[in-house]
Order: sequence, then structure tokens, then C-alpha cells
Amino acid sequence: METSLVHSIPAQTRRHTWRVRTVSLVGPATAAAGLVWAILQPYRVTLLHPRGESFWWLVIEPPLLVVVVGIVFALFVARPLIADLEEGHAASR
Repeated sequence: METSLVHSIPAQTRRHTWRVRTVSLVGPATAAAGLVWAILQPYRVTLLHPRGESFWWLVIEPPLLVVVVGIVFALFVARPLIADLEEGHAASR
């Protein structure tokens, strides 16, 4: 039986296009903006001082929603979009 082993892995240089970099940064930048907003305006986040507020009033806060949207975009929109962009870039070569 003969097996072929790979003794060295060729270095794959992945040059990301500006589109891929931009799409990959939108989600983290949005989440970071939400965190900065929550830090600069802590009175908007009623989780810090829940004076008899209902559950939905505590959860649906603009800074928290911005953070959640950034995370959801990064996980569920950006990853497939980046894969499509890289596939299209590889096909055009």
C-alpha cells in the first residue's frame, strides 16, 4: 500500500479585497459603536437602574439593540457574504 504524505504545506497567501475587509468590519464596528454609545449615555441603558421597569423596557434599549445587530450581522450576514465574495474573486482569476 502506498500513501502520499504532505511534507510541506504550500503557503497560501490570502489577499483580501477591500470589499471583504469592509464587510468583515461592519459588524464589529457596529457592535463597538453600540458599546461606546452605552458608555457615553449610560442613562439610556435602564439595566443599570431598573426602577420598576418591565422586562421589555429593560431589554429593548437602543444601545443594546445596536450591539445585537452588529453581532447578528457579523455572524449571519457577513460570513456567507465574505465566502461569496472570495469565491467570486477566486473564479475571476
